Amino acid sequence: MRALALGFMVVAALGACSDDGRLMNTRSSSDGPDEFSILPTRALSMPPDLAQLPPPTPGGANITDPAPAADAVAALGGDPGRLSAQGVGAGDGALIAHAGRAGVTPGIRQVTAAEDQAYRSRHGRRALERVTRNGVYYRAYRPQTLDSWSELDRWRPTGVQTPSAPPVAD
Repeated sequence: MRALALGFMVVAALGACSDDGRLMNTRSSSDGPDEFSILPTRALSMPPDLAQLPPPTPGGANITDPAPAADAVAALGGDPGRLSAQGVGAGDGALIAHAGRAGVTPGIRQVTAAEDQAYRSRHGRRALERVTRNGVYYRAYRPQTLDSWSELDRWRPTGVQTPSAPPVAD
């Protein structure tokens, strides 16, 4: 029995030495292909007028190449041609100006990535979680999580409308 306990302690101690700083174990356990990276091509079709075809671009895009972002925009009723436009569209200029009215921090993505890395290093895996390779994402970020039910209870008496909330029980 002591040998079993000693063996478990050795395994736990070795697992705690792991330098795996990820909170969630999202790596694939195999070296196989990624089924989400395979996109089907569009079916070949004859246009009604051959003069409507774009000029060939060697090494460029083909009209039968998959374009999932453009397909999603078109399915939602948007104009896929605006995806390739450079810069900010005329309709979004006011939104960008309002969002940056108090100034913009240069390199904000790098700053927040460094702050998040520091937070994750302080709230990383514990010894047994390293051994069992459990994801600790939800435990680490629990203090920053909004409790939707307590917020609903806080806002309901003020008369603020919460249309997506369940009705008040009588």
